[in-house]
Amino acid sequence: MLSFGFPVMSQTCPATALLFDLDGVIIDSMPLHTQAWELYLKRLGKWVPDLEKRMHGARNDQIVSAFLGESLTPAEIFEHGAAKERLFREMMQPLLERHIVPGLREFLAAFEPLPKAIASNAEPANIDFVLDGAGLRGFFAETVDGHQVAHAKPFPDVYLRAAELLGTPPERCIVFEDSPTGVEAGRRAGMRVAGVGTHQGSLEGVEIMAPDFRDPRLAAWLTRELERC
Repeated sequence: MLSFGFPVMSQTCPATALLFDLDGVIIDSMPLHTQAWELYLKRLGKWVPDLEKRMHGARNDQIVSAFLGESLTPAEIFEHGAAKERLFREMMQPLLERHIVPGLREFLAAFEPLPKAIASNAEPANIDFVLDGAGLRGFFAETVDGHQVAHAKPFPDVYLRAAELLGTPPERCIVFEDSPTGVEAGRRAGMRVAGVGTHQGSLEGVEIMAPDFRDPRLAAWLTRELERC
């Protein structure tokens, strides 16, 4: 047995893949993303109401346009987004390990035989920052971000692309999500979705809801799902 009572897999189900969002699932980053946006906007002399709610689950170019106006050029949108993300990484750097979602490492190790991918609207630099900085890269065979597909979440593109890269049919993929837009993307991809409640107590459309990866119900549920191979 592993920490938190996770079972070690005695046999694999090669037709099943696990797909993970990044922010709110791998790393509890929303508070610092919010702080980084507040600071960045303050430097520009701007204030945005309901900031956290409006940014949750959206791609960076969508957030920049929503916060700073639709009249920006693509180059301006990119630079504002890149500058804010540099600020976020600077703020997160000394705090990275403590923001990894509790129980994640043990959960990934317990189900290590299963192919895994990151499928996120996050910026590619942020995905690399988290996976490399926290030593998690080896758990994931593939990473897909919202800029690699035509449409970001809530469209299913990132999850369908991740499934394609792993060589797994969508119906044999299990998604781990923390936002309504991410849940919608996973469901529209024809995948089963488990909710991780780092920022809200419940999500519509998920098959199970857990506060984090320490919840023994999550590992038990996944084990039952694997038996359906």
